[in-house]
Amino acid sequence: MTEQIVQLAKDHLAEAYKDGGQSDITADFYSQWAKDDYYEKHLNKDLYAGPRIAAQAVADFFHASERDNVKILDVAAGTGFVAEFLMNHGFSNIDALDPSEGMLQKARMKNVYNHLICSYLDKNKLPVLEDTYDCAVTSGGMGEGHIPYTGLDQLIRVVSPGGLICIVMREEYLNHSQYKDKLEPHMEKLCNEGKWELVSKTVVPNYCFDLNGLVYKFRILEGKYNNAY
Repeated sequence: MTEQIVQLAKDHLAEAYKDGGQSDITADFYSQWAKDDYYEKHLNKDLYAGPRIAAQAVADFFHASERDNVKILDVAAGTGFVAEFLMNHGFSNIDALDPSEGMLQKARMKNVYNHLICSYLDKNKLPVLEDTYDCAVTSGGMGEGHIPYTGLDQLIRVVSPGGLICIVMREEYLNHSQYKDKLEPHMEKLCNEGKWELVSKTVVPNYCFDLNGLVYKFRILEGKYNNAY
């Protein structure tokens, strides 16, 4: 991997996750980045370990014998990195959710998804029925100008009780303005309301470049129906 590729990746990520970023501008930025496969070249599998880490976390939750029947929503799916790793673990029933049409166009070419949903994940209802999925996973979807912390409520709505929500993100983003004193308190609030329970929170090294990542696993509870979304 050349130093030029590493620097280009860092520059693009700094722009994508810049402080005060807006979701519509971010989505357009990713569409432009995806052109001519630049996203694939810059944020390659040797540089960005997030998708591999996310897929492994999902695989650890589901027994190998059941993976072919597990229905997964890949959130902030991009060009399909996470789905490629999931398929290596025996998962095959995967849908993509991403607001960037340019990224989804690239993902469509890989034939790793059953359905592609071009939509933001925010406080508004997703165009998906309740309890559609056994798992929702995101790698790189959390950060400035990306998924707001209130979007987690929508993931709970579309994942059935007993199912998994797996969130993989940079550890340092907990201290950025969009999440500081907001994201983890909201996660805890959802636990206290009986929506989900924390299975594990793990710090992983070398998530992206030499930066630490966080892996959250939450199990959806029957109690999520106590308050309608």
